[in-house]
Formats: sequence, structure tokens, C-alpha cells
Amino acid sequence: MDEKIIIERFRNELGYITPKVGVNGVVLTEDGKILLERRVDDKTWAIPGGWAEIGESPQDSVRREIYEETGLNVEVKGIIDIFTRLPGEYGQPHTTYHILFNCEVIDGDLKSSFESIEVGFYEYNKIPDWHKDHLNMVRKAYDFFKDTRH
Repeated sequence: MDEKIIIERFRNELGYITPKVGVNGVVLTEDGKILLERRVDDKTWAIPGGWAEIGESPQDSVRREIYEETGLNVEVKGIIDIFTRLPGEYGQPHTTYHILFNCEVIDGDLKSSFESIEVGFYEYNKIPDWHKDHLNMVRKAYDFFKDTRH
């Protein structure tokens, strides 16, 4: 195919710039501890998750991310909330949407990955250093569970 035709097709396919989509999965124990990971990149604590990938639903993405980062297989029960990060809020140049899912462990062996220094179930109010807006996400999750677990 002619190079000019290829370049023109790419230009036509660019379309509008759209937000990136992140996914995070909240897993709580019966006694209220939350699954967290301490990240390798900035040494802060976060809810397991990552970027949605092409060809995956957001639910598939969060299942994959949780498994990759913690060794646990989860069932996605629903959406807790959606968070928006605007350009510049955390140093990023783009808008991102982060879908926060309610998840339950099906099976697996808890272990850290190349992305995490440590993983486990923790009391969130004892965690000192949070990744970006993850403390807000955790608080939203506890409000969600408080309202739905009566």
C-alpha cells in the first residue's frame, strides 16, 4: 500500500482524544480489613488495579490486574463509584476515569508481584502513605459497604 494512503488512514483514525480508563478492585474481609498493595514505583499504598486494556471489559481488566498484583482470583460484584482525575491533578497530562469495583476472593494464594513490595489485608486507618487519591477511594468503599451491608 502506498505510504501516503497509509498516513492518510492513520490521520482519519485518530479521532478525538479520549480519557484513559483505570480499574481498581476493593476486597474486604469479614472483619473489615481491605486488600492493599505497597507499590514499587512510589512506595505508597494502593487498592490493586491498573489500566483497562484493549479487548477487555473493565470487569475483565480488574480481575486480571488483581490476579497479576496479588495472586488472588476475584469475582466482580458491581461498581462502587467512578473517579475522575483531570490533567495536572497528579502530574499526568491527560484525563483519566477510574472505576472502583466491589470484588470478592474466589481462590488463589496471596503474593506480591514485580509491581508491589508487599500485599495483604490491612486496617486502612493505619496506613500512612497513600497513592494519589486512593484514600478517597477507600473511604468511598467503606461508605458503600456501610450502606449496603445492613
